[in-house]
Amino acid sequence: MTAALISPATPLTEDRPAHRDPNVLRWLTAYTSSMLGDGVYFLALSWAAVQAGSPAQAGVVMSVSALPRALLMLGGGVLADRLGPRAVVIGSDAVRCAAVLAVAALLFLTSPGLWPLAALALVFGTVDAVFMPAVGALPVRLTGKGQLARVQGMRGLAIRFSTVLGAPLGGLGVAVGGPAAAFGLAGLLIAVSVPLLVSVRTRDLPRDDSADAGPGTPLGDLATGLRYIRGHRVLAPLMLAIALGDLGFVGPLNVGLTLLADRRGWGASGMGWVLAGFGVGAGAAALVLTVRGRVPRAGLVTGCSCVAGSVAVGALAFVPTLAAAVGAALAVGLLTGLSGALCGALLQTQSDPACLGRVSAVAGLVSLGLAPLGMPFAAAAIGAWGLGPVYLVSAVVCGLGGVVALVVPALRRAELPG
Repeated sequence: MTAALISPATPLTEDRPAHRDPNVLRWLTAYTSSMLGDGVYFLALSWAAVQAGSPAQAGVVMSVSALPRALLMLGGGVLADRLGPRAVVIGSDAVRCAAVLAVAALLFLTSPGLWPLAALALVFGTVDAVFMPAVGALPVRLTGKGQLARVQGMRGLAIRFSTVLGAPLGGLGVAVGGPAAAFGLAGLLIAVSVPLLVSVRTRDLPRDDSADAGPGTPLGDLATGLRYIRGHRVLAPLMLAIALGDLGFVGPLNVGLTLLADRRGWGASGMGWVLAGFGVGAGAAALVLTVRGRVPRAGLVTGCSCVAGSVAVGALAFVPTLAAAVGAALAVGLLTGLSGALCGALLQTQSDPACLGRVSAVAGLVSLGLAPLGMPFAAAAIGAWGLGPVYLVSAVVCGLGGVVALVVPALRRAELPG
């Protein structure tokens, strides 16, 4: 790997709490700035696409990035393992920054129509395919394994902060200077991450020879990584648990929630309150992990929280009032946020460093590539059978992810390092 070796004069210590480690905090600041830039970018892209074309054309532009992200994600994991995640993350943010600023300049100078927006979305989707696996593989090289649960909590807080602040910042940029100004702001926020990432120190980690087939072709590396996951006593069932949990979760909390708010007469503001409840719950789970730093019996807690979260998902369709729906959404966010963060920490601590990029890529493909495919089916099923039955089926599917974690002994007994 080409990840930078640490200097003997400034060692990375296993016992330093992540929230007090300047190296981790530099990475967290870079990650937060990059995610804020993403939030501003998505709002600017949607607004510019609507202004430049029809609603249908805008929808196409917004969905362009999904295809390369799904098709290239596994290859991105191979690249992260070959080049080192730090180098890939730095390169990804540099490319995204340059692309966004180029479109901002183009929009400032002329009115080019939809084609540069579609090209930008294509670039973002392609870069995301390598960025996401590298981001997943980086934390274990920044701190000791005993701090990874805390790092996952800190990362969760950064995501929630970026989600809450990104869209309003993008709206402010559009209001002040139109889409060009919003794209410029997004590029500057992403640009802040690059020097911070360059200053982050990483370390090489010991490799498990059983997971490393030696130098080979990228396709051979991918096959090696997939065989490694399939044969691992913890990672294989964990991937299945993640797939089931996300498949049951995505439909009800996206298209299902929109239809629920409409049919109950809560309107857009009511839907916003429900989403806010979910965000508060997920943020609370991230804060708990950040403060505690470790959850004993992580595999067991993951399974139990996923099963309990599935009950809250099913309850959303049957609660009688908006206030009760907000409470159910808060429980969903808290429980699924906890299980999701623990899944991420288990992926990092159980994986061999030689395969961690590919492991992160498979997990990302499951969450971002396969699970969203359930949304159109969920919408069609709600139209045919109503909200209650679909939410119940989704809750059962989500709960099966927790059941997998509870019935597979190796996963149920999995622990995070102390």
